[in-house]
Parts: sequence; structure tokens; C-alpha cells
Amino acid sequence: MTDLAPSAGRFEGREHQLPVRVYYEDTDFTGVVYHANYVRYFERGRSDFLRLAGVSHTDLLERHDPAAFVITRMEIDFKRAARIDDALLVRTTYDQVKGPRLLISQRITCGEALIAQAQVSAACITLDGKPRKPPSGLVEALRPWFCIDTP
Repeated sequence: MTDLAPSAGRFEGREHQLPVRVYYEDTDFTGVVYHANYVRYFERGRSDFLRLAGVSHTDLLERHDPAAFVITRMEIDFKRAARIDDALLVRTTYDQVKGPRLLISQRITCGEALIAQAQVSAACITLDGKPRKPPSGLVEALRPWFCIDTP
């Protein structure tokens, strides 16, 4: 029997690459991707990066000192429209940890064309919403992909 597990993408150097197909449900009446769906694609890229790096959201929540993430800032530049049936590639790099914040760069491409790019700041929090430094295991799991070494 074939393994039917969904793909979490792959790493190419520091960059995580996640293929995404544009479906009818992603588009408006003109066949163009609705702008809010790019946020969903970016989220999938960040989550699958962590998954392949060995960081599980479930494990973070089940720790003796549970942790989660919130997005504190997302700046998106839309460069061109993606359309129904396009094969997109969500490209994600986790660049740096600064205190409770993780700084992340993302791009969505279709072939060689840049569709959208984002600068994202995520904060690690406790379950009651207070900022906290990411657990050491998380920082160690991500260290090989940082562009700037973080103590």
C-alpha cells in the first residue's frame, strides 16, 4: 500500500519549500486568488517548516511549561496575482530569535515569478498569553536554519 501522508515540503539549504496548488475555493469570481488566502499559504509554510525541523505544536502545548505562537506582525507585498490551477511554491526561512520573537521571511512564487512576499514576526507565549522565550529545544531545532546565530 502506498503512503498517503500529506507532504510537509522539503528543505533546500536554509529555505523550506512547500508546493501549494490553487483550487477553485481559493479564488474569487474572476479566478484570481483571494488576498486573504495568501495568509493561509504563508501559515502552512511556517507550520510545515517547523514540522520538518522536528518542532511539533502539539508537543509544545503538552510540555510542563506549555508554549504556543502568535503572529505579532505580518507585512505582505503583493506582486502579481496567482490564478486557479497555478502550482505555487511557499518559500520560508526562519531567520532569527530575539527574546520571545521569531523573525521569519516568506515568499510565494509561481515558476520564476514572485507572487507575494512577507516579513513575519511571531511571538512565543504562555497559555495565558504572556510573552516568553521559546523553549531551548525549539531554538536548538531551528539553529541550523538561522541566518544569524542566536545565543
